[in-house]
Amino acid sequence: MTLSKIWVVAEAVDGEVATTTLELLTKASELADTVECVYAGDDADDLAETLGEYGCETVYQTGDLDGALVGAPMAAAIADVVEAGDGPDALLAATTYDGRDIAARLSVKLDRTVITNVVDLDLDGDSLVGCEPVFGGTTDVRTRFTSDGPYIVLVRPKSFAAEPSGGSAADVEDLDVPDLGSSGGAVITERHVEESEGPKLDEAAIVVSGGRGLGDPEKYSMVETLAKALGGAAGASRAIVDAGWVPYAYQVGQTGKVVKPDIYLAAGISGATQHLVGMKGSKNIIAINKDPEAPIFAVADLGIVGDVHKVMPQLIEALANR
Repeated sequence: MTLSKIWVVAEAVDGEVATTTLELLTKASELADTVECVYAGDDADDLAETLGEYGCETVYQTGDLDGALVGAPMAAAIADVVEAGDGPDALLAATTYDGRDIAARLSVKLDRTVITNVVDLDLDGDSLVGCEPVFGGTTDVRTRFTSDGPYIVLVRPKSFAAEPSGGSAADVEDLDVPDLGSSGGAVITERHVEESEGPKLDEAAIVVSGGRGLGDPEKYSMVETLAKALGGAAGASRAIVDAGWVPYAYQVGQTGKVVKPDIYLAAGISGATQHLVGMKGSKNIIAINKDPEAPIFAVADLGIVGDVHKVMPQLIEALANR
């Protein structure tokens, strides 16, 4: 049993389709006969080939929004299509700022429930079922929609592997945006992008993260040095982010970024559930901690019981001498 049609909220970063969108398209293709996208902007033609390669047949674009926050116009446009009887059975959006804004507004307009923080999706008959971690990620619950569609789902990044299906470029059609009144008054006046080097944390094949076991903020430089030597990205536990050692953008965990690299190296991280939720899906986990009872070793493929201040410099030196 599959749904007839799923819409995916497509997002772009620096002119390229966001990885989260490709992940959603891959899953949507398993669940529905027809997969289409809705997109805020007027440059969908530039994204159509990639979207089509991952299963999207048609992408509906709003056109230029003149700097408006996308939540209001996107939700209003989607609601109009649904109320006209031409909408999808389900709408999937990534748990991003825009995705959450669109889903929340659409929920109010259509009086439909949203299932949030979803990490898996399947069908029970003709009803969509979402799987969500609760209690800090220690337990998963399954939530089934019982109302009429469209089902609105917010999916956590890295929940699905993005796999191309070999489709041709998606068709591009316009999506009419109704008059928004005062709700469309908010505009983006300025953007601030944090400078960074190397691969993005949530897309890197190798991630090296540091925790409170490093001892003091100056020691975090070992994490950055090792990550750079490996061609990876530097991450951090919530403890040192809260302590002000590194910016929030570095945080891996339930309230930070979810990563699934080929190699995840945790240095001086005890392995609190909050952190494990964000990295336990990594293909290979290496942990360095002087406490042999640290919870991180329960998920590690390779555990090094030792002082990070001795182990890390040796790793860096070995890489430098290769």
